[in-house]
Amino acid sequence: MPTPHSVAEPASTALTEIEQALTRITYLAGRARQHERLMAESGLTLDRAAATILTHIAGSDPPRPGVLAARLSVEASHVTRQLRQLERAGYVVRVPDPDDGRAQRVQLTETGLVAAERMQEVRRRGMELALSAWPAGELRQLAGFLRRLLDDFVTHTESDLDAGPPARDAGERRT
Repeated sequence: MPTPHSVAEPASTALTEIEQALTRITYLAGRARQHERLMAESGLTLDRAAATILTHIAGSDPPRPGVLAARLSVEASHVTRQLRQLERAGYVVRVPDPDDGRAQRVQLTETGLVAAERMQEVRRRGMELALSAWPAGELRQLAGFLRRLLDDFVTHTESDLDAGPPARDAGERRT
């Protein structure tokens, strides 16, 4: 007969398992070996940073470089350097921002769009292989949970950034 402790797992244990799984997935997806496979299978020769930037541009309306840097949590100068390389290689162009004539947005060229689509196809095939034994209903459920998790992370992160650093307890010591 199950005990009360075995019936309901404490939330903190589940949260720890989720955090560990997400950390491991992020690590596996970001490894150099994974990037090399992605480049080999897509027929491209982009470095990891350039591939990441290209993927982010492809997944949204043409962003301003500063917005792109904020999304990627990197310095704007890093994004600017990568964008120059992507421009020279013919993957992106800078276009005037329709909302502010002084600003620019970054847009994929036809070459950039093809490259982003190739990378997306390779990633999709990898995901398909990894999840091939999952029933369709569970895949839809996972997709829903992941969208919800992402939305909640964005909401929480945005509100944390707007609120500033967390307040200290009166009795908390500074180190």
